[in-house]
Amino acid sequence: HAEGKPYKCTECGKGFKGHARLLNHLKTHAREKMFECVECEKTFRRKANLVLHQRVHTGEKPYKCKECEKTF
Repeated sequence: HAEGKPYKCTECGKGFKGHARLLNHLKTHAREKMFECVECEKTFRRKANLVLHQRVHTGEKPYKCKECEKTF
């Protein structure tokens, strides 16, 4: 909801409640993103975030509930 978020990013249009939050967000556009997903070309600054993201494509569910054995 755009209400209450008057500070807009000129790069992506995302809204923020405060100017400081917008400035912090703008840094994400300025930094070089080094890790790219080979499936969808989404980029990440941290390799760990890329690895987590790749589970979307692989369907990997590495964790198992101790009570019901379901994986997630």
